[in-house]
Amino acid sequence: MKYLCLILVSCLLSTGVACAASGSALSVSVLKYEPVPAEIGKYVDIWIKVENIGSGKSEDLSIKMVPEYPLSLDSEANALENIGILSPKSAAVHKYRLFVDEDSKQGVASFDIQYQKEKDGAWVEETFEITVGSTAFNSKGNVQIEGDPVKEPEVFMPGDTGTITFTLKNSANAYSVTINGEDFDTNARVQSASLKGTDGITVATDTYYGNGILGPGELMVLTYNIKVDENLSDGTYYLDFSTIGSSHSYNNNWRIPLKVDSSSVRIVPSKPLKLEDGQGTLEFDVANIHPNKLSSVSVRLEAEDVDFSPAEYFIGSMNSDELFTMQIYGETSSDNSSQEVKIIANYRNGLNEHEELIGVRELQLETAKKSSNIGSLALVFLVAVLAGAGYFIYNRRKQK
Repeated sequence: MKYLCLILVSCLLSTGVACAASGSALSVSVLKYEPVPAEIGKYVDIWIKVENIGSGKSEDLSIKMVPEYPLSLDSEANALENIGILSPKSAAVHKYRLFVDEDSKQGVASFDIQYQKEKDGAWVEETFEITVGSTAFNSKGNVQIEGDPVKEPEVFMPGDTGTITFTLKNSANAYSVTINGEDFDTNARVQSASLKGTDGITVATDTYYGNGILGPGELMVLTYNIKVDENLSDGTYYLDFSTIGSSHSYNNNWRIPLKVDSSSVRIVPSKPLKLEDGQGTLEFDVANIHPNKLSSVSVRLEAEDVDFSPAEYFIGSMNSDELFTMQIYGETSSDNSSQEVKIIANYRNGLNEHEELIGVRELQLETAKKSSNIGSLALVFLVAVLAGAGYFIYNRRKQK
């Protein structure tokens, strides 16, 4: 029997997807598959979605399923499907039925989808994966996330690497449960647990596969490594965390928010930047404006022909919104009236080391105004003359 479902639907043009300036541009994806996971020795239905995200229509679209072991088509005649015309901002959905070999193992199975936009045109191929699981169990325990996932760092910066840790718990509080007069154990299984990234965020840890049993109230901890692209914009992104449980009824899917924020350290002078007679003390306010704590924070100044002490001012850990005031001594023999000074900060977000040029400021090099002593000397001389004259007159009168 040929299992076929072809649906043409209107869809909005997705943002963040590159489109051709003219003509059709196709996006191929797995809309869904059932059951999840695909069961060993049984059929699995896979819905393939082809979307025209270009500005022109595809005149004669064809798609072809090319499965890899342990997957195989129910009939080779069903491999190729001609969809025909696919207009801009429209999509076609086609269902394939594949068989999972009886000797396959639990894990991931892959298949290729080839598509051709025009008759006699070039074929384009993309590879997709589905999860292959074991048979269902009658256990009635269910796995849930205990508390919030722990992210390190709590808020990522572009280019950061880090981890997300999940604590999974069997939510049952008794060892058995009676349903319709039949007793069942409340053990829970995590046959697989996967975390999927999104554009700009890569999950570097493979899917977890396990056959262990969690008793009522028991926990397991899973940690995944994360890499954030250095060009990713600030915002909140969502990762997909999925677990395959004892049976289809106990599979779970969660949307996990991950924040990316490029804000870091702000450094501003707390008094005028100037050196008087070639020396002076510069004062700055340092604030952590990142949403979480930064560690190993240090600041250094760089300016031509100016020596600073300390060469690097170490502050240490700073909580979010914490303010610190520091003083750095400067000395120069330059004859210039001003000099550019670079303000550079080093800090760590989680285990990620960052160095950042915070800004460039103008450092004034001033000479103190020296008061003239000529007037004072003249006054002293005049007083001395008057005193001498008075003393002379006094002696003359006394002699008479």
